[in-house]
This record gives sequence, structure tokens and C-alpha cells, in this order.
Amino acid sequence: MAPVSRQPITHPRPLFERQRELDALEAALSQLRSPAEGVTPSRGGLLAFTGPGGLGKTALLSVARERAAQQGFTVLSGRGSETEQDLAFRLVRQLVQPVLAKLDPPELRAVLGSWYPIVATALGLEATDNGLPDPTGVRDGLDWVMTRLSVKKAPLVLLLDDLHWVDLESLSWLTSFAPRVADLPLLIIAAYRPAELPHEASEFRALIEDHGSRPYALSPLSAEAVAHIVREEVGEQAEDAFCAECYSATGGSPFETVELAIGLAERKLQGTREDLPVMRDLAAAVKGPGLLDRLQRLGTTTVRFTYAAAVLGSPFRPDIATTLAAVGSQAAAEAVEKLRGARILAEGEAPGGELDFAHPIIATTIYRSIPAHYRSGFHNSAAVAIRAAGYGPAAAARHLLEVPCEGKPEAVESLREAAYEYLRAGAPEAARKLLTRALQEPPLPEQRAGLLHELAGATFLIEPTATVSHLREALAEPGLDPDLRASIVYRLTQALAHTDRMPEAAAVAADEAQKSSHPRIRLRMQADHFAWSMSSTEEADSAARSRRLTRLADRLSGRNPEERWILGLRAWDSLLRGEPRRDVLRHAENALRGGMSWTDENRGFEVPVSVALAFMYCDQPRRAEELFTKGMAECESKGWRGSHLALGQTLFGYIRYRRGNLIEAEHWVRQGLRTAERVEGAVPAQWFAVGVLIQTLLARGRVVGARRVADEHAGYGRVVPSAVIYPDPRTVYAELLLAENRRAEAAQLLTRVGDWLDGRDWRNPSWCPWRLDLSAAFARTAPERAVRVAREAVAHARDFGAASVIGQALRAEAEVTGGRAALELYEEAVEHLEQAPSAYELARALVGHGAALSREGRLHDAADRLYQGLEVAVHCGAEALAARAREELSTAGLRPLPLRYAQTDTLTAHERRAAELTSQGHATAVVAKELHLTEQGVRQLLSAVYRKLGTDPAGLTEALEALPRPRV
Repeated sequence: MAPVSRQPITHPRPLFERQRELDALEAALSQLRSPAEGVTPSRGGLLAFTGPGGLGKTALLSVARERAAQQGFTVLSGRGSETEQDLAFRLVRQLVQPVLAKLDPPELRAVLGSWYPIVATALGLEATDNGLPDPTGVRDGLDWVMTRLSVKKAPLVLLLDDLHWVDLESLSWLTSFAPRVADLPLLIIAAYRPAELPHEASEFRALIEDHGSRPYALSPLSAEAVAHIVREEVGEQAEDAFCAECYSATGGSPFETVELAIGLAERKLQGTREDLPVMRDLAAAVKGPGLLDRLQRLGTTTVRFTYAAAVLGSPFRPDIATTLAAVGSQAAAEAVEKLRGARILAEGEAPGGELDFAHPIIATTIYRSIPAHYRSGFHNSAAVAIRAAGYGPAAAARHLLEVPCEGKPEAVESLREAAYEYLRAGAPEAARKLLTRALQEPPLPEQRAGLLHELAGATFLIEPTATVSHLREALAEPGLDPDLRASIVYRLTQALAHTDRMPEAAAVAADEAQKSSHPRIRLRMQADHFAWSMSSTEEADSAARSRRLTRLADRLSGRNPEERWILGLRAWDSLLRGEPRRDVLRHAENALRGGMSWTDENRGFEVPVSVALAFMYCDQPRRAEELFTKGMAECESKGWRGSHLALGQTLFGYIRYRRGNLIEAEHWVRQGLRTAERVEGAVPAQWFAVGVLIQTLLARGRVVGARRVADEHAGYGRVVPSAVIYPDPRTVYAELLLAENRRAEAAQLLTRVGDWLDGRDWRNPSWCPWRLDLSAAFARTAPERAVRVAREAVAHARDFGAASVIGQALRAEAEVTGGRAALELYEEAVEHLEQAPSAYELARALVGHGAALSREGRLHDAADRLYQGLEVAVHCGAEALAARAREELSTAGLRPLPLRYAQTDTLTAHERRAAELTSQGHATAVVAKELHLTEQGVRQLLSAVYRKLGTDPAGLTEALEALPRPRV
């Protein structure tokens, strides 16, 4: 195309009757300005200008750009487009790409760091296939990118125009990010038409309106301002009546007034009564039919070029518009000059030779005027031209959405390719639109099942009920590839589970296992059947399913993922049933021997999570934490920062709770709850977090806070979910009732829990301590029954064999037994808990034992237990338990001593030496002699070791090997 002139079509004009908005702009920029020494630090903010089209929002943003640039601020800008709303992250790319384009690849990767593979596709950068991040992960990554840019390029101003036409993905990110700008050297200035904001923008609108006097709603100009603009162009001789008619014709719209005034000057009118007919014609030509008549008078070639430009969207490359219009290079250059002269086109803001329409009203009017058959033809050609120009499948595919369905295989392939790009960008809604359109094309018969499977993947996080329909339709297609069929079935079971249809999910997997003739696929379907059955609260015959699982697992060695998943399920099942912990650990180790990925999109992460937790329940929480740390890192590296990360954070907090690190537990669980609440449809993840948080708060003695959490999540503990949640919600809620002294209600709830768990043959008190809680509920009204229930719990705890739960159960039995008989129970409880990594439970047993000894008059022994219990309770963050220990000491006439050691996970030299000798097989007496201690002193040292390392004696050697070697 021949070169065209790049001069602006008009000179900048002063803004009339916008002093309020200009003052607000100046105040916001002043607040952002780098502060002088001793002055309050600069703060960012959010400023919005709103109103119908033509009232000068864009002009205000232009002033903002000029003033920010004059002060040395970095300015990034983006604008919504009516014809390009289907381009996911279009606005984000407009903002960020000009900065990133200046970096070479190594610099780019250094700036984006570990977020590069997660956000690269969303930002339009070259990216390797790192899997499909979830939308939350991409939004978090974009937050990080913009935060880093705001610091590196500070102060930073974002100018966002025509937000009513912004793509939904950019809008979602902006809504989540905008509240953070107050803490950054970043000012966001937005402009939009409130009446045209999509319903998806309700949160964004609320965010703007929450900022006091913002948004600034623009009003039409007064008659006096219109007269001033007219006289600036035609002269002071313009009559008052003429100016009044100009005001009536334009309605006070700044855009229309300025365009009219320029037209009057070009016609050399004087502004008299005789000029009124021409004025009215000129006013009509500014927009609507008059604008289209003006365009038609510029010639057929110019009209075609303008149509092509309107289809491409603003801004556009003139060479691509030339190709679409099918005109010569010289003819296109002449058309551009005509359109610039008519103030229809203007120079684009970004460098690179792009052109733009002079105003969005003009672009909209022209695009909507293109006859339907011409418009679809232009879009069809644009899809080809855009792809050839290197803009990628998504930019091309948005044009195919405007083309009639014609059964073209190449169209289907282009739409599928673009949809996959959107999935990699964390934009499932955009992918769904394209894949739905591809189905309508339609695809070839042999492509239909795969396309439905892809569509189901796009809708999974948006509308899982639609996912079920798509997958059932896919399964009905003939001649399915076995691997594709297996993937479809797995995704179907996932969708059924997420729509509260857990038994149906298990049944689908079982049916497919019977149908499959492929051994590995059949094994995979069996694993899915077992997993969903165990996860369902409505499973009819848990014992029979457990026997089938046991028989199958006994024949497997873990040579492939399918076998390892079965072994992992066997570990979890044996844990729930309360089989000996050594068997549980053996199954768990066998499952892990070949590795278990947390991010296998066709297997899920439920089984790896269960295997990791098995170590926690078996008194080896250190190992569980290692697996969770690795698994969460794997999720984050893939951009899985939604419900997967929420559950990971929550359960990591649960491990900390079980270890007795209550302060850290609360931190992690609250973080998990916040993550879950950001994700639509993540209710199960919320319930996991709510349960652990309530238990943690109760352990800390914060009953009121625990009640608040329960009440904020309506139905928790009172409604039985279809999925198995742990800790069990009804048991947790009963513990809250006990803390509130509502024992009868707690007993009723726990009895129902017991009936359910006994019916499933799930008898492990380490997994669900309902018997321990029930004994406490019966302690006052039915003491004999309380003792009987507690003894049943002790028996089941001994069957399982973990020292922590044996000690916990013995402590519960001691509490309901009372008197001298309780002393031996407390003593045995402490002995077990001293060999466990459960600090909080040890503290409870020590304080309980000390109180019992005090009541029997054995004050010296009581003091020792109470001092130990107080120390451990304080280090746990168990405030109420520490207060009880102090009260018991005071009652016995004793005074609390200062804490003997700092709260740290680092082993002292004595502790390490005791641990090393013990791991080498030396008896306690030998260790005591070596360290010049009593045997009780050695036991206390080792107790501290087990708590600090997060292991029991069985895992001590491995835990020591994981420690860094001390410096010599």
C-alpha cells in the first residue's frame, strides 16, 4: 500500500465544563506523584468517567495521557471494541504487550519468572505447552505481572477506554486486581457507558461505585458552551439564535458539537439565520444516516475500504484492510486520505502504522450498516488474512463466529485450534463459544466425539451440568478410540461428582470397566469406580467394595499409574477401616514407588492427596508435608490455583493442626478458605477448610470465632453432603456444640455419625474421633455409657496402632473415668503421646494428668506434668489450654515457671544425639548413660524430637536422613 499522511486531523481543544473531572484527574495524579522526603508515600487509585457516547470520555483520557506523560509517568492504554469482545484478554494484551515487546526473550523470561508458562498464552507470547491453567491461576499471574510492572515502571497510569465493550476475561481480571491499586504506585483511569455495561460487569460497577464520589458521570454541554465552540470556528459574529439551533441539533454532545463546528468552518458559514438549513444537514451527517450518506459520496472504493476497516476492528492495519477490500495499493492510500479528510479515520495511538476510526460512534454506525451478505464475506476473508498475517488462530477465529455454517473442515479445525489456545490462556468461556460454533459447522462424523470431549473440557469449570450432556453425547458416537473413550468416561465421572451425583459417577465407571477389553483401561475404570464409591456418603455396601479392592490390590505391584492408583486407594481404604498402620504405610509406599502426579488431567489428584494424608494419620506428618509441598508446587507450576490449590492449602493446614502447630494451621487454612471462595463452584473445598478452621479455633480456645465461621457457612455440619469431607463436618459441628456446652445436641449428632460410619465399617478413630466426642457428650448424663464408648475407641485405636490416637483415646477415657482410676489412663496416654508428633494432644494429656494428680494431693508430680503441659500448650498456640494449666497450678498453690526452650523446629545438640542413638537401635538406658541423663529425661528429649521432626519412632531414621548435616 502506498504511504499515507500521518498528521492529526484536528488540533487539541480545551475541554468545556469539565472542571470537576479535570480537578479529580489532577488530584489523582498528584496522589500518585513521587513524594518528597517526609511526605506521605504515593498511592494509586481508581478513577472513572462515565456517560453515553460522545460526551467526551475519550477526550478526558487524552488529557490524562498528556498530563501523566508531562510528569514522567509511564502510561499504558487499552480500549474495548464492539466487534472484538470475543477476543479473550484483548485489553490485557493492549496494556502489556508494548512494554514486553521491548524485551528480548531472556529478559522477558526473567521479568515474568515462573509465571511465564502460565500467563504467556494470555499475553499473546510464545509459549510451550505447559498444560491448561485454570482461570484463577492466570488471573493471579496477571496480577503478578501488573504488580511487577507498576513497581519497575512506577508511577504507572492505565488508561482504559470503552470498557463497556471489553472482553470478559480482561474484565474479570481487572475486577479482581483493581482493589489492590491503593497499595501500588498505579492509577487506573477508566471510561465507559454505564447503560451498555454487560451484566457480567456488575462486580466491576459495584467496585467503581464503592469509591465515594466516583464514577464521574459526564453531562451534556450547556447552550453557552456549544455557542463558544461554534464561535471559535466560524467567528464571533455567529448569531445567538443560530448557536441555539446548533445546541438543539447536537443535544450538547461535545463530539457532535465539535464535528459540526468544523463542518461549518469548512463551508465558510457565518452563523446566520440563512445558514440554518445547511447547519442542520451538517449536523445530521455527523452520525447515523447522515454519516453514511457522507461516506457514500466518497466513492465505492472508499466505501469498500471503510467496510473492511470496520470488520477488522479498531485499530487496524491498512494493508490487511486493503486485502479485504480487494482494492489496489494506490486506491487504498487515496481512500485513507479521503476518510481522514472527512474525519472518519485517524491515526492510531500505538506505533506501527495502524489506523483508527475517529470516534467509536463512527465505527459502530458503519459496521452496523454493512449489508449482512457483505459483512459475512468480509469476515470470512478476514479470518484467512488475519491468520496469514501471523496474528494466530484466536484472532482469526473470532471472524468465523460471524460466518454462516457451511460444513468446512478447515473452519472446524481453525475453531478447535483457537479454542485450545483459549484453554491454555485460562479462558474457558471463550473456548466454549468457539467449540459450540465448530459443532454447528458441523464437523466430520469421525471428529464429532473428540470435539464434544473438548467442549466438555471447556464447560467443566463453567457449567458442569452441560459437561455431562456433552460427554454422554460423545459416548453415543460410534467407533470411539479406546483411549478417547476412557478419557470421556473419566471426565464424565468427574462432572457427575461435581454436580452432586457421586453414586452415578461410581456406577458409570463400574459399567465402563465391565465393557472394556483393554487391561489398562479396565484397571483405570476400576480405580475410578473405587474412588468415587469411597467418596460417596451414600455408598450402599462399603464392605463388599472393600473386599473387591483388597483382592485386586493384592495382585498388583505398582508398575504403571493404573496399578499405583489402585494401591493408593487400598491405602486409604485400609486407613478408614482402621487396619494396622504398618499395612496402611506399606500400601502407601507401594503406591508412591513409581510416582504419583497431582496434575494428571485424566486422573485427578484425589488419590495422591489421600496417599499423602495416610502418612499424617499414621503419625508421620513430616512425610505428608513433603508430599503436599511437592504436590502444591506441581499444581502452581501448571497454573492450577483454584480448588486444587485451595484444598492443598487447607489440608496442609490440617497436617499442621494434627502436629499441634495451631497458629500455622490457622494461617494455612484461612488462606485455603480465601482461595476457595475466589473460585466459583468450589463448595467442597470450602467445607474442608471450614471444618479444619473450626477445629483449629476450638483447639486455640476461640469458641466464639469458631461459631462465627460455622454460621457464615450455612448448613455446615447440619447438612450431609453427597461427598465424603474430612474432617467429618457433623463431627466437627458436634465438637463446637460440646464447646458451647450443648451436650445433648452433640450426642444426637454424633450418634447419627456413628451409625453411618459403623455401617461402612469405617472404625478408625484417627480419621474420625466421633466415639471420643460422644463419650464427652455422655459424661454428665450417662457416665457408664461414656466409659463404654471411650473404651471402644481405645480398642479401635490400639487396632490401628498409631501412638497419637491411642494416647488421645486413653486421655478421653481418663476424662470420663475420673478418680484414681484415671491416673493410670492418663499416664499411659502421656507415654504414647511422647512417642507421637502430636503436640496439642500431648499438652491436653499432660494438663489433664497434672490436674488429676493435683486432685489426689500429689502436688510434686502434678507440678511436673502441669509445667510440661503449659510449655507445650503455649508453643502450640492453645491459649485456653495454657490458661487452664496456669489455673490448675494456681489452685495447687504453685507458680508458673518461665518457658525452658524457644519455640523452634531445630533440634538441640542433645536432642539430635539422642535421636541418632535411638535410630541406631540403642535402648533408652544406653542412651541415658551416653548423655548422662535419666531415662525419663531421654524420653522427654525424644518426645521433643518426634514433635519437631513430625514423625514417630518408626520414621525417625528417615527423618534424620532428611536433615542437613551439622557443621563440624
